[in-house]
Amino acid sequence: MASGSSTPEAVPERLAIPVHYDFASSLCYVAHRVLARMAPFFDDLAVDLAWTPVDLTRLTGWRRGEPLDATRMGDIRQIADSFGVPIRLPGHWLDSRPAGALALRLEDEPLRAASWRERVFSAIYEEGRSPERPDEIMGLARDLGVGFSADALAAGLDDLEARTHQARDAQVSGVPTFMLGDWPFGGIQDEPTLRSVIGRWASRKRLPR
Repeated sequence: MASGSSTPEAVPERLAIPVHYDFASSLCYVAHRVLARMAPFFDDLAVDLAWTPVDLTRLTGWRRGEPLDATRMGDIRQIADSFGVPIRLPGHWLDSRPAGALALRLEDEPLRAASWRERVFSAIYEEGRSPERPDEIMGLARDLGVGFSADALAAGLDDLEARTHQARDAQVSGVPTFMLGDWPFGGIQDEPTLRSVIGRWASRKRLPR
């Protein structure tokens, strides 16, 4: 009696999608929460999100420290509510450069980088803190048992400036922005839209060439 054999199903190659973000952007915080809920989808799709901080002020001209008017804050709360994400808004446009700079210093350590994003986002949009000064940022780092030197912060700021220029060259004009190959897919998106767009992109990427 001949025994049957089966061919193991091929494991799809993992794909990476850069996600440009800025801690100063409340919409990036909402996206952070939405994408966390979608983690099983991305895992099944074998897609990794490569969070990459940029300085949105350089991209858009927003002025650091500029007050957020009541109308804009109301619009942001409405968007956050539509996604089921509670939020506390700062009253002004934060200087997020130190937080973004240190995120880049953790880029080669994905788990620690993810912990850093969570710590900073939650500090701003849940605890109502304003981690703008280096000493405040260093305090958040200590919360995670992460040590940073002044030299590391300075190097991170240089990296952040370079990444922002690269993002501008790639036609990134806002955050969050998903880089699907050469195509910047920007804005806060609902889950069905993300599933559809990213699912189709991943399928096309894996087509035989």
